[in-house]
Amino acid sequence: MAIVTLLTDSGESDYYVAAIKAKILGINPGLTLVDISHKIAPCDIAHGAFVLKSMFRDFPAGTVHLVGVDALGHRDDVFIALQLEDHFFVGVDNGLLGLISDKTPQQVVQLNSVNPIRTTFPEKEIFAPAAAKLASKVAITTLGKPMPTFKKMTDRHVKANKRLIAGHVIRVDHFGNLITNIPKDAFDTLSNGKTYTVQFGGEKFRRIHKNYFEAEPGDCALIFNSLGLLEIAMYKGNASELLGLKYDSPVNILFDET
Repeated sequence: MAIVTLLTDSGESDYYVAAIKAKILGINPGLTLVDISHKIAPCDIAHGAFVLKSMFRDFPAGTVHLVGVDALGHRDDVFIALQLEDHFFVGVDNGLLGLISDKTPQQVVQLNSVNPIRTTFPEKEIFAPAAAKLASKVAITTLGKPMPTFKKMTDRHVKANKRLIAGHVIRVDHFGNLITNIPKDAFDTLSNGKTYTVQFGGEKFRRIHKNYFEAEPGDCALIFNSLGLLEIAMYKGNASELLGLKYDSPVNILFDET
C-alpha cells in the first residue's frame, strides 16, 4: 500500500487541498492519501516542521510526504524532492525540511529544473506529480537534477550541564499546552536522584507528573509527553493563556547541589 501524506497551510475552506488530491489520484488512483494537517498557520515554517518531525517516522518506510507550507518560498528558493531516513519528501527548499532531522539525506534532487513551468500553485502542478510518481516507485533520480545539499536552518537547542537544563517553548498546541525542547533522556541523566526546580514565567515547580490528571483542575501539570519532551499543561485549562507563555518562552530546570 503506497501512502502519500499531505501537510499544508491551505486551510479547509477553499478548493486547494481537493485540487492537490485530484492531481495525485489522476496519476495513480490506487494511492492512499493521508491528511496530516491543513491548518498550519500561513507560511509558518516552524509550526510545519514541528508537526512533520513529530510524526513522519510513525508511517512506514517509503511513505511520501507532500509539504505545502509557504509553498512558493522566497525568490531564489527551488522545489525539491529528497529521500531522508527512508522516507520521501516533496516541497520547497525554504528551510522547513532542514528542520525535521539531523541525519544526512540519502538523495536530493531539484524539481522543475528541466523545461520549468511557472505556477502560483506549485503544490498541485509540481509537488503532486512528483509525490505521485515517487509513491508509484519511480526513481527519485528521474525527477530532477541532483543537488549536493539543501537549506538548513538553525533550530533552538537545549543547553545542559550538571546544574541546569535551559530550554524553550517550541510549540503551543491546540489545547494551549506548552511543549518545550527539553528531552526526557537529558533530564533522566542529569537528575539522577537530585532534587530540582522547574522555572518558567515566574513560576517554580518541584515535581514532574506522569499524567495530566495527577494535577487538580486549573493547576499546572508538568509531564514528559509522547514525544519525550517536557510539556507544561493546565489540567482542564489553557496553560499558554493563564501563564502568559508563548513560543520561544524560556523554561529552565535547576538541579540542587548534593
